[in-house]
Amino acid sequence: MDGDRNVSTWVPVCAVDDIVPDTGVCALVGEEAIAVFRIGTGGGIFAISNYDPNSEASVLSRGLVGNLGERIVVASPIYKHHFDLKTGECLEAPEHSVRAYPARVENGQILVAAH
Repeated sequence: MDGDRNVSTWVPVCAVDDIVPDTGVCALVGEEAIAVFRIGTGGGIFAISNYDPNSEASVLSRGLVGNLGERIVVASPIYKHHFDLKTGECLEAPEHSVRAYPARVENGQILVAAH
């Protein structure tokens, strides 16, 4: 990712193999709860805020992962709103979009950018 060059601090979250493919986990990075997702077995790693502003609960890491057209999304387990894993955009209510974080894999570990 081009934005990776501007990141000053990468925080290790867990090993890639700690996340079952097509699921997510929640990690505390600094003071932010971040939902980290592993898509497939090919290393697609995404990170967005875990807080769902529609339900006002920290639940996105427990949502169902899938796709809507070309977009890889997670459906919130409460109201089923879809969040784009690349951008954090809420497809049903864009005003409730969440922050997306740069994430990468290095030496088998998932790293998330701390801001």
